[in-house]
Amino acid sequence: MSGTDTPHQGWRPAFRGWRARRPFLGGLLLTLGGGWILLTEKAALSVVIHVGVQGVAGYLLPVVMVLCGLLTLFSPSQRLFYSILGMLCSLGSWVTSNLGGFFVGLALGAVGSCMIFGWLPDQEPRVSRRKRRKAAQAAAQGFGDGAGEPA
Repeated sequence: MSGTDTPHQGWRPAFRGWRARRPFLGGLLLTLGGGWILLTEKAALSVVIHVGVQGVAGYLLPVVMVLCGLLTLFSPSQRLFYSILGMLCSLGSWVTSNLGGFFVGLALGAVGSCMIFGWLPDQEPRVSRRKRRKAAQAAAQGFGDGAGEPA
């Protein structure tokens, strides 16, 4: 009995199907951007509280970025709100969190938010569009060789 005969194919096809129904890469990049900014924060919590709102915002914005990325992965129906909030937090981290995690977290968060915003849930897979384009080109080439055309 081969592996294709079993009804349970494993975790990879299930994960691939789950990933295809959400803006996976954008959510992952936004989460990684927020995590990177959190890792570059070096101030102790007592110092952050002493500084005030500016210090708390340095930790609050990357936490919101991580939450927006995770919520995008697990609740993609609200992706537009999460992407806009993630972009605002990414841009705000430039001022509040060591230049946005030395620009790495800022860039990851901004790119991830843009990918989330641009994701369309009902879009056809890229493979079928490529096949359709090739079929259209083949039909156009076949139509030009037809005998029924006037000279």
